[in-house]
Amino acid sequence: MRIGCPKEIKNHEYRVGLTPESARELASRGNEVWIQSGAGLGIGATDDEYRAAGARIVDGPDPIFAECEMVVKVKEPQAEERAKLRKDQILYTYLHLAPDPEQTADLVKSGVTAIAYETVTGPRGSLPLLKPMSQVAGRMSIQAGASALEKAHGGRGVLIGGVPGVLPGKVVVIGGGVVGFNAAQMAVGLGGDVEILDRDPEVLEKVGTFFEARASTRFSNKTNLEEAVCQADLVIGAVLIPGAAAPKLVTRDLLKQMKPGAVLVDVAIDQGGCFETSHPTTHDDPTYVVDDIVHYCVANMPGAVARTSTYALNNVTLPHALRMAELGWKDAMRANAHLAAGLNVHDGKVTYEAVATELGYDYTPTSDVLA
Repeated sequence: MRIGCPKEIKNHEYRVGLTPESARELASRGNEVWIQSGAGLGIGATDDEYRAAGARIVDGPDPIFAECEMVVKVKEPQAEERAKLRKDQILYTYLHLAPDPEQTADLVKSGVTAIAYETVTGPRGSLPLLKPMSQVAGRMSIQAGASALEKAHGGRGVLIGGVPGVLPGKVVVIGGGVVGFNAAQMAVGLGGDVEILDRDPEVLEKVGTFFEARASTRFSNKTNLEEAVCQADLVIGAVLIPGAAAPKLVTRDLLKQMKPGAVLVDVAIDQGGCFETSHPTTHDDPTYVVDDIVHYCVANMPGAVARTSTYALNNVTLPHALRMAELGWKDAMRANAHLAAGLNVHDGKVTYEAVATELGYDYTPTSDVLA
C-alpha cells in the first residue's frame, strides 16, 4: 500500500502521524511510505531520518492526497485538506465529528473512508488510541490550570500546593476516567486539595482506592457538582461519551456563583466541551474570561509536547496501520471488531451512530459496509 503522512497545519500542532521508526516498520513490509518534507521537524525528526527509514520525501501535501491510498495524520483534516480527499482513499486520524458539522459534511461529500482514532475500541469498552492523548491532556490540564491561576494571567493568584500556613488550592476534577485520573495524579503531586466527581461507582471505587486520603471522591449529581464547582479554584472538565458531543455540565448561571478568578480547563473541548461557555482556543491565545472565570479550552493540548505525544500515539496507532496495509481496510476490520468501531464515514455514508444521531444523518452500520 502507498501510505502518506502530511505535515500538520492546525495552529501550533507539532505532532506527526508517523515517526521515522513507524515509517521503517511500514516500509520494511513492502509498503511505500511518503512523508511531506518537514513533517517531522516538530518532534526533532529530519527528512534524512525518514529517508534512512525507507520513506520517500515529497514536497508539499498535494502528492500525498492525490496519490496515496492511506493518509495518516494526527488532527482532523482542516478545510483545505478536506478539499483534497477523495473516494477510495483511507483517512486515518483523530476526527471528533459529533461537534463538527462542517468537517462531517466535507468528509461525506468527498467519499473518503474515514477512520477515527478516538472511536477504535479495546477490551472492556476501552479506547486505546485515545488513551495516550488523554493521559497527556490530563497531566497538561493541571500545568495549564496552574499557570492560568496566576494573577498575571487573570486567575485568583492561588498556588495549587499552597505553602506552610496557607491552604492549598481546591482542584475539582469532573470525570474519573483516563483524563481525570491523570489530572488528579498531577494535582495531588503538587499538593492540591483534590476532589474527583464521577457517576460510575466502580470508577469512584478505583480512584478512591488509588488515591486513598490524598484525594476525595464524590458522586456526580447536580447538587454535588454545583457545590464542588462553587468551592473550586480550578475545575478540570474530563467528561467523555465516546464519539458523541460532551454534555454541558457547568452552566453559564453557575459561573456567577464561582469564585472570581477561578479557572475552568475544558479537556472535553474536542467533543464540544462540557462547560456551556466553552469554545475552542489555540496555543496562541489559550484563555478567555466569562463572568470573571478564566476558561482554557485549547483543542490540541498534547500538540504542545509533541515529541512525547507523537511517540505515545504511534505506539497504539501503528499496529492497525500495519494490519490495514497488509489486508486492506475491509478485511482488517472483518478480522478485528475493535478496528471496525473506528469507521466513522465511508463512501458518503455516516457509519458511527452517535455522529449520525448528533448531526442528523442517516446511520449506516459498519456491518452493512463490510458485508
